[in-house]
Amino acid sequence: MAVLGLDTSNYTTSAAWFDGQTGRNSGRLLEVRPGELGLRQSDALFQHVKRLPQVVSALLEGERPRDIRAVGASTRPRAVEGSYMPCFLAGASQGQVLSQLLGVPFYAFSHQQGHLAAAAWSAGRLDLLDRPFLAWHLSGGTTELLRVEPEEDGVAVRAEILGGTSDISAGQLIDRTGVLLGLPFPAGKRLEELSRQARKREAYRVKLQGLTFSLSGMENKVRQMAERGADPAETAWFAQETVCRVVLACTQAAMERFPGLPVLCSGGVASNGRLRELLHQSCGALFAPPQYSTDNAMGTAILTWRALERGAEP
Repeated sequence: MAVLGLDTSNYTTSAAWFDGQTGRNSGRLLEVRPGELGLRQSDALFQHVKRLPQVVSALLEGERPRDIRAVGASTRPRAVEGSYMPCFLAGASQGQVLSQLLGVPFYAFSHQQGHLAAAAWSAGRLDLLDRPFLAWHLSGGTTELLRVEPEEDGVAVRAEILGGTSDISAGQLIDRTGVLLGLPFPAGKRLEELSRQARKREAYRVKLQGLTFSLSGMENKVRQMAERGADPAETAWFAQETVCRVVLACTQAAMERFPGLPVLCSGGVASNGRLRELLHQSCGALFAPPQYSTDNAMGTAILTWRALERGAEP
């Protein structure tokens, strides 16, 4: 017995199955033209509709789930009123069609809830979903520090934003730096590889306003470095280290405000090795393996299983 989860974010088409213990995720990045910093929603939606059959086919190669008892999908970015992004229509609509054909319930979750569930499960701490904890959602479009607690039905979680960026996200700074240096979008993995070659390793200390900070000024500094011909590896290190240091400082401030709460890091930026090193050593932060830090459908499948197991209403 298993469930199927779908996630069609602004970066990745993905599908996953989960049987309560183990599962499998299949995903494919959306194609972005060289030099560009993302996709229009209409283009993202088109690619999802075209690729979902291929992603599901790849998911079912080899080991297959025996019996699909429920289908779930990410239907919006966050679990708050007014949260909407057209690209999620692809997974939501096809998930509802599948549930009707199979005669099984359909469960809707947010992309952020899926990220948190995937991170908790793959870090070996699915129990976190049943208690309050602190979390980072660090991605190409989101840099939010959250206080998370279980929803009333005990299936998914609700998140209160404590802080994060007041302007561009950590992922946007990293991606824009990478594209500026000639790296393909999304640039996180290759920017990290480039940064390791830096001999001069500097960073800027971003000021915290409570638990909030601004990164737009860092984008200007990175551009100035590139314009004056700074070594690309040193520019990459500067951008990455600045992000890592301010996220660390913000985490430490939050832990002082909410003592005793564990910290879970999710989202594509959370796969950065330097960030993982700093936050694990200084804060004991928990991280998903890189394949479950980036956008994936595993978290949606896990939440779908929890909903089915606990008899939640679709």
